[in-house]
Amino acid sequence: MNAFVPFSGQRIAVVGLGRAGLPAAARLAEWGAEVTCWDDGAAARAAAEAAGFALRDPSRGRFAADALLLSPGIPHTLPQPHPAAAAARAAGVPILCDVEFLYRAVRASGSQAAFLGITGTNGKSTTTALLHHILLGAGRISEVGGNLGPAALGLNMLGSEGAYTLEMSSYSLERIASVGFKVGVMLNLSPDHLDRHGSMAGYAAAKMNIFARQSREDFAVVGQDDELSTAMGAGLAARMIPVSGFHAVQGGIWAAGRSLRDEDGEIADLREAPALPGAHNAQNAAAAAAVALALGLTRDDIARGLHSFGGLPHRQEQAGQIGGLRFINDSKATNAESAARALASYDRVVWIAGGTGKEGGIESLAPHFPRIAHAILIGRDGPAFAATLAAHGVAHEVVETLEAAVPAAAAAARATGAAVVLLSPAAASWDQFTGFDARGDRFRALVQAMESTESGRAA
Repeated sequence: MNAFVPFSGQRIAVVGLGRAGLPAAARLAEWGAEVTCWDDGAAARAAAEAAGFALRDPSRGRFAADALLLSPGIPHTLPQPHPAAAAARAAGVPILCDVEFLYRAVRASGSQAAFLGITGTNGKSTTTALLHHILLGAGRISEVGGNLGPAALGLNMLGSEGAYTLEMSSYSLERIASVGFKVGVMLNLSPDHLDRHGSMAGYAAAKMNIFARQSREDFAVVGQDDELSTAMGAGLAARMIPVSGFHAVQGGIWAAGRSLRDEDGEIADLREAPALPGAHNAQNAAAAAAVALALGLTRDDIARGLHSFGGLPHRQEQAGQIGGLRFINDSKATNAESAARALASYDRVVWIAGGTGKEGGIESLAPHFPRIAHAILIGRDGPAFAATLAAHGVAHEVVETLEAAVPAAAAAARATGAAVVLLSPAAASWDQFTGFDARGDRFRALVQAMESTESGRAA
């Protein structure tokens, strides 16, 4: 029998049995909890039942649990609370995320492993993966997960020498109750998920939880490249480290061109970090470096990690090259703010965009329109994007599908002399794909098929 049962005697209802839910239920049961499961989908319920879990809809009858672990994608307040969440709130039962349960278990084990939390509207996945890479390269023990990769309750238990490097979404941050991050990182803030949080004030409040329960022994890394994030640095309990991708910040880390620096001089030459193009990635690098220095890594450790980082799929990933024409997969850019960062990284592009657009569309991208030699538009809101581009005199065409967009983009690049075809949709993918990753995978496959065809012709 497992002697470590930190949740013995606790009744936990797990609702939402997708990528994270069912593994979370298994881990909580292993740790002694009395677990019941529920999902609105019959197939997910059947999988839980086959795994030996009791099924119970928490919204029916008396709420018979001490805590509700609710999948991050399921709302507990806005725009409409899930019935299980409404029942938990009516019963005065806390609604928590899996990081909260991991934190409680780690502390119950006696471990003081550092919890490192990274959030922001854009860049948090890259920064999380980059920090984990730097830590491992320096010989540190790190488990990476959360919103990126493995779910928190799927991570290994670590001793006090280890670190949990966690990407934290606003959905998860609003469901932590006792987690205190040794280092909390707030990269940037722009409008997103407003249906879920009700307003920018609600969204910002959720993000601010990355700094909750910190003390003067902890660190707060705060982006200085937008006003909303900069304002979050006021009145923090932790020691603040400001970071920027393009201007000097007193007492912090910044990029001067492609030189990552602090007040003691250069930390790394970002020209030797090909997976981190653009000012936004320079800020990501600055944030990862700030955390690493706070944890006692050397400047050489950081430089080696930055230079050897391979990047993440769907985030300015080079999907292929035909002749001198590069195809960049930035499918993760599901909003205009993220697409702006990609467009700013290249001088002249053929831009593939469209899908399920966010509020405001692409009007905010107007300062970057001169970089677009031609735009190829897909998806539900392709025509709406076309109207915006037409108003600004940007050459474009609507082709609807990615299958049509890739050859059209290659032809447009040849006609205009652009050296880059950039998929950075500025829109969600739900109208045509199961997620941004499926969209990016399809783009990569289409590019590779075109590469193969071109190679065959050359032979």
